[in-house]
Amino acid sequence: MISSSRLIARRRAIAATGAAAALALTLAACGSSRDSASMPDMGHGGNSTASSSSVASSSMSDMPGMDHVASGNGLSDSQDGYRLTSKDTTLPPGKQAAYRFTVTGPDGKAVTDFAVDQTKRMHFYAIRSDLTGFQHVHPTMAADGTWSADLSSLTAGAWRMFASFTPNTGKGKGTDYVLSRTVTVPGDAAKVPLPAPAASTQADGYTVTVKGEPMAGMAHPLTVSIAKDGKPVTDLEPYLDTYAHLTAFHEGDAAFAHLHPTTKAAGDNGGPDLSFHAELSTSGNWRLFLQFQAGGKLHTAALTLRVG
Repeated sequence: MISSSRLIARRRAIAATGAAAALALTLAACGSSRDSASMPDMGHGGNSTASSSSVASSSMSDMPGMDHVASGNGLSDSQDGYRLTSKDTTLPPGKQAAYRFTVTGPDGKAVTDFAVDQTKRMHFYAIRSDLTGFQHVHPTMAADGTWSADLSSLTAGAWRMFASFTPNTGKGKGTDYVLSRTVTVPGDAAKVPLPAPAASTQADGYTVTVKGEPMAGMAHPLTVSIAKDGKPVTDLEPYLDTYAHLTAFHEGDAAFAHLHPTTKAAGDNGGPDLSFHAELSTSGNWRLFLQFQAGGKLHTAALTLRVG
């Protein structure tokens, strides 16, 4: 028989092993949120598990935009009883056009009370199926809940229209949603090949460089550096409560992700390095669109990021 002292020691060893295993699992789940604690909103997260999402959101609640992180990839027109509706199935090519839509709630009525997220009650995105022609606008709402998104000239092809919002009342109060519908722009729709993955790109004389190697389904830090004429840019102005807005779309299905900024805006002295919390749901190529403001002008830079 095993003596009582040896039995107690053995039980203690087993307990310690179990505790170590539990700690390892906890660290594995929390590692990405710890890494992201030093950066900002790429937008609306992917298909992470409920436990890892709750850990990440609790650790980033004090970051700009991180109190509003939507789930899903935005490829549906409905979620939790909320629905994006529109009579617009086609839009004219080569000229400005307004896309009109309504968000209805679980009761079937138009939602008219929306919370403010990054200074706006509604963020609206238009993206062509080959991930060209990106537009990010902030539509206006009529008293009956009908929104109107004024879009610049559209090229022929299939487009997806995304509405990103947070109900301020009702069943989904405080929950972020990204819903979408497709629209056809008539005409010859020549597909434009997606540019190869690259670490940097040029836009309006600025050089934008992205550092980071995100993995699908995992929260990961991403750093964006901005330079001009070979010198670091340090005069970025606040845009939507931060120094840059970063959105991503997946090649093939145009799945949506908003990469959340972790760099807070304080005066017209942003840059050159901006940090983001990236959580991209699917592996493959993602087209990133970075919007930043300097000298009173909004700039948009795009590059392709490979996600493993």
